[in-house]
Amino acid sequence: MSKTPLPFVVGDISSFTRSLRQQLQNRDSVPSHVELLNLLAKSGGFRNFQHFRAQHQARENINTPRPQPIEIDYKLVKRLARFFDSQGRLMRWPKKFTQRMLCLWVMWSRLPAKVSLNEQEISDFLEDQHLFGDHALLRRELVDRKLVTRTPDGREYRRIEQQPPGEAMALIEHLKQ
Repeated sequence: MSKTPLPFVVGDISSFTRSLRQQLQNRDSVPSHVELLNLLAKSGGFRNFQHFRAQHQARENINTPRPQPIEIDYKLVKRLARFFDSQGRLMRWPKKFTQRMLCLWVMWSRLPAKVSLNEQEISDFLEDQHLFGDHALLRRELVDRKLVTRTPDGREYRRIEQQPPGEAMALIEHLKQ
């Protein structure tokens, strides 16, 4: 057997365990190592372990990035949600940098994608998104943290399309509700 680590991810752990349990019930003895590999692979939706390994190697060969498990600190998300009122407006500017960044991601997510805004439009937009009265701070931070780009003369602002971190996505989704 290969010593190459093969990450095993299942979409639904409940159906996976149901399938594994059913396969184990049909057996009279404890399965060997190879038999157990095949049972796990079948429960995960593959024909057998060889099929699972071939799929993994094919994915590696075409350089598809492996899905990385995202660790999300839901306590932090819940804490940060308290910075926003019931209408989703930022009530106060957080003191900690990491909290500020996640709040900026929320502002970023609300900016229109692939649309250029002039300074007045982005200022008006940000003014509607917070309650502490400093849209210039938000505008400057969005640019400094490379979430928004602006022309050298400051006339045009545009959201930079990118993937927010896990906590930011969780906060954005929480505030949409």
